[in-house]
Amino acid sequence: MKISLLLIAQFLLLISYSQRTPGSEPVNQKVTISGTIKDRRTAETILGASIYITELKQGTTSNEYGFYSLTVPAGTYTIQISYSGFTTEEDSIVLRENYKKDYHLSESTKELQAVIVSSSKKRSEIRNTEMSVNKLSVQTIKLMPVVLGETDILKSILQLPGVTSAGEGQSGFNVRGGSADQNLILLDEATIYNSSHLFGFFSVFNADAIKDLKLYKGGIPARFGGRLASVLDIYQKDGNREKFKVSGGIGLISSRLLAEGPINEGKGSFLVAGRGSYGHLFLKLANNKNSAYFYDLNTKFNYALNAKNKLYLSGYFGRDLFDLNGGFVNIFGNSFGNLRWNHLFSDKLFSNLSLIYSDYYYGLKIDALGFNWTSGIKNFNVKYDFKHYLGNSARLTYGLNAQYYQFNPGKIVPLDEESGFNISQLDKKYSFEPAVYFDADQNISKRLTVTYGMRYSMFYRLGKQDVNIYANNQAVKFNSNFGIYEKAVPIGKKTYGSNETIAKFNNLEPRLALSYAFNDAQSVKVSYNRMTQYLHLISNTSSPTPLDIWSPSDQFFKPQILDQWAIGYFRNFRDDVYSLEIESFYKKIKNKVDYIDGADLIVNNSLEQVILNGIGRAYGVELLVRKNSGALSGWLAYTLSRTEQKTPGRSAIEPGINNGQWYKSNFDKMHNVSITGIYKRNAKWTFGAIFTLQSGQPVTYPNGQYTYQDITIPDYGLRNGNSLPLFHHLDLSATLTPRKNKNRIWKSEWVFSIYNLYNRNNAASINFRQNSETGKNEAVKFSIFGIVPGITYNFKF
Repeated sequence: MKISLLLIAQFLLLISYSQRTPGSEPVNQKVTISGTIKDRRTAETILGASIYITELKQGTTSNEYGFYSLTVPAGTYTIQISYSGFTTEEDSIVLRENYKKDYHLSESTKELQAVIVSSSKKRSEIRNTEMSVNKLSVQTIKLMPVVLGETDILKSILQLPGVTSAGEGQSGFNVRGGSADQNLILLDEATIYNSSHLFGFFSVFNADAIKDLKLYKGGIPARFGGRLASVLDIYQKDGNREKFKVSGGIGLISSRLLAEGPINEGKGSFLVAGRGSYGHLFLKLANNKNSAYFYDLNTKFNYALNAKNKLYLSGYFGRDLFDLNGGFVNIFGNSFGNLRWNHLFSDKLFSNLSLIYSDYYYGLKIDALGFNWTSGIKNFNVKYDFKHYLGNSARLTYGLNAQYYQFNPGKIVPLDEESGFNISQLDKKYSFEPAVYFDADQNISKRLTVTYGMRYSMFYRLGKQDVNIYANNQAVKFNSNFGIYEKAVPIGKKTYGSNETIAKFNNLEPRLALSYAFNDAQSVKVSYNRMTQYLHLISNTSSPTPLDIWSPSDQFFKPQILDQWAIGYFRNFRDDVYSLEIESFYKKIKNKVDYIDGADLIVNNSLEQVILNGIGRAYGVELLVRKNSGALSGWLAYTLSRTEQKTPGRSAIEPGINNGQWYKSNFDKMHNVSITGIYKRNAKWTFGAIFTLQSGQPVTYPNGQYTYQDITIPDYGLRNGNSLPLFHHLDLSATLTPRKNKNRIWKSEWVFSIYNLYNRNNAASINFRQNSETGKNEAVKFSIFGIVPGITYNFKF
């Protein structure tokens, strides 16, 4: 790692030196303007704001902490500063020397404008290399109808092209055919391992505490790694530096409360947000002893030590509890803490050092079996990132990070001596994942911009552990007599001591993106990225469950490696009132984990005995048409795609899975349509509507049956050879903001929503059984939601 950083430093020095003329000052003097973009009302920093110089037709965007830097020839310029949902600021400035200036933006107050996307911001997006990236403002998300009226970030991103889920009430999300564990979900840079509450009914993200979110589906920057499909990068609010404020909401089954304010006369700020559900209380009123609820807490503190140094401390703690009359108790949830130090070396070099702890815990008590079960994963992460603004046409991002993992696959503790269980601990696992990276963003000409980078990742699977040894190093054997795969019997064990290397891997992960702008309104972009994933979520369900186990790569679980190519056309119409994005992608995966038939994944200390390594591929076309401003705004998203996997036999006599042929993965959905509309009728009423239509999820149906000792047994066909019925629903919302809010300290609004307006019973699953009365086989459809009304009262003061 030291050698890599040294090479990066030398590269920077060469670039800096090449910009100087020996023995004299440059003919065209260069000056740098830098500063921070903030919200005028709260002094909250704004990330992703556009800073655009109209005379040069060049610009940049503020980084994750609101900082920007532009180096230009000395002169007089007009600078436009813009961000979605805020009014555009324009500043005429004379630059003769390096200059520091902070800008403050005001939220838009135009009554008939639901969504604001400024012209300067859209020009910047057309010309930069960023593609396969979607952003949604929290203001827009709060206007979108959802189940039971609870604003849900994860449900909102499902309305974007290329993003689907396993169905209603299912946790996680799938991007371009990837599994849920292939998404890197970050909250203030910390990894979130389970993104859902109540098994998928709600997300773990409290929208009141969120400042910004961005979903990377392709063209992923080199600073991100460790997952294949996507990066969901979410940042919490810093807290109001100007005034103490309280906001919250009361819904049918959950409520939330947030407090924020300044510290030491605006040198810092704090934010504390809590949320909880109470639907289980209604069960108790009906003398029902079952219970299901969640709660979470978001915190953030920041303090400016001086003009060049800032400290941030953020955290999250969430838990879910599912209780069936005390006999079955399930508790699970995420937590994290992150301490960050921002340092400004100069007006061109910004750095951030992060110390992060993440944890996912799962606990289960079953009285009937007499035991407690606990499992989880812990993650310690150190990151040091640099953003170097070399000039107006070149920017460099580089850094390193190192992560240490502790995996607890499961521990059983008996409830009492009569349970028949002994204390049992599945082998704990440990790993270390360091990486270094750099990304260079360069304007080759006024039309051509290129971003190129490299990530070098390493992975060390560590002891202490006893590792099974198998004949021919194959933990799965093929029984040619029965034509099935079976567990192989170990022929020995090898003992590894604490921190001794069991297996190690390293991979180069190149990233490349190009943008060719025909003008300020249209461009063509292409991208390529390689990603490596060293962690595996062991699950044979289409949607993650809390009981799923994370496992590190080793000699049997090979690292998954993805190569993805994408090309797209981007166009703005009528001064950016409308925008069009068309992208096509193709990606292939090596070492994709597949399971043998009948694989047992729970309480299995030798998971390598039930897995085979295969390959995967996904390809498709995505369309996104937006109306960005006006009383009526929204978008149409359509995805046409195919996701497949193949697990061939390891020898000529082995058939593999599905005879070694390509077959649909669990996450294949050929058609995915979403229409989102937001209509701001006036200052009092705002309406939202979403129509969703998707192809049914792949499933395996029986194609015959046989009888054994008077028992009818189904005979199943090829894996994922069938599909559930078409999935669709229409949702509506109405937000009422009383006119008297304008001159009152206490401001409020009512949000009314209807999920699944026409009461469509979408199939979550179809099960086959024998009718006890007729003796005939029958298919039974299971649905989760019919029509669901919701109402929420929001307030702030």
